[in-house]
Amino acid sequence: MTDLQTRAAPSRAGALRRAAPALLGYAAVRALGLLVLFVWSAARDKSGYTLLTARWDALWYVRVAELGYGYEVRLANGDVHSNLAFFPLLPWLERLVAAVSPLSYADGGFVVGALASLAAAWGIFAVADRVHGRRAGVCAVLLWAVLPVGIVQSMAYSESLFTALAAWSLYAVLTGRWVTAGVLALLAGLTRPVGLAVVAAVWVAAIASFLGERRAAASLGERRTPSPVRRILGMLLAPLGTAGYVLWVGHRTGGGPLGYLDVQAGWRNGFDGGYAFARFVAGKFTSFPSAVAGAGLILGVASVVWLYLAGLRRRQPLPLLVYSGVVTALALCASSYFGSKPRLLMPAFPLLLPLALALARQRTRRSAWILGALAVVSSVYGAFWLNGSGPP
Repeated sequence: MTDLQTRAAPSRAGALRRAAPALLGYAAVRALGLLVLFVWSAARDKSGYTLLTARWDALWYVRVAELGYGYEVRLANGDVHSNLAFFPLLPWLERLVAAVSPLSYADGGFVVGALASLAAAWGIFAVADRVHGRRAGVCAVLLWAVLPVGIVQSMAYSESLFTALAAWSLYAVLTGRWVTAGVLALLAGLTRPVGLAVVAAVWVAAIASFLGERRAAASLGERRTPSPVRRILGMLLAPLGTAGYVLWVGHRTGGGPLGYLDVQAGWRNGFDGGYAFARFVAGKFTSFPSAVAGAGLILGVASVVWLYLAGLRRRQPLPLLVYSGVVTALALCASSYFGSKPRLLMPAFPLLLPLALALARQRTRRSAWILGALAVVSSVYGAFWLNGSGPP
């Protein structure tokens, strides 16, 4: 057992009171973002609500909720965009909301996203609070809220739902609740392909904990170690979501165990170690205006790597390092959708912990001014981004 696992967890009511400042601050940032989006969209004769619920991936999720799987679009270049690429948990929840209320599937996606974003904020606070204390927990939540792509947290997308499940699964790992961690990892695996990151965190942490207990028992001359049954059960549950959906897709398409990769290939998406992204960045340096964007991309990637190394230097708990490392690798090394990489990195919230700790050490007024300024910039950028032509 680690020190993090042996510390007593607060009661549910006490935990909510402890997280209240973070949740209130998070809600305020999201409200500001929505306000700016609706004002900006109205000025352009667009519907801010439509931008949040009925464009890009949100439309694919609604179609799955309404009609099930089997829909595909064949493009002129031969690509096949199949809705099998989209994992089922969000459409299931959209269908549930529509079944028990007068809301549409799109409305259900917005409600699920809003509630999930609050659950994600609470989970991020719980993890950061346990690792670095309450002030760092509040700062971590607010930093996640003011990300440049933070408006996605209010969309009918699966990022907020996935982040909530991942954060609480990691918290369960840190507190030694292995079965809970496994169940939440299972659900995360039904939400996005990157659920593999949560599975990896659960497995690595469980194996490390087991080995640590054996070494401790040996040093004390004990022959028996604590029963690993619940830990093993959590490990067995964790991959069932991802594996179950991927195998089902393979069976449905006739592609076997790797059939899901064929579906992703139809979207020209895959894992190439970052080669395509490197070529994309290099291509930006062919002219002066685009070279600025290329330099910005390099700076962004370098910042992500620096944040990960900062967490490593501060001896961030192993499950957080594994989780954020896998999320980062999958996001940066995907072979397509380069403009979506900031959104794909959003669930990697442990990367924010070094910054949160640095902010927590500042005076409250200074931290508030920094976060307030970032909230304004994030809100304006989010409105500009969603009113653009391309998907986030």
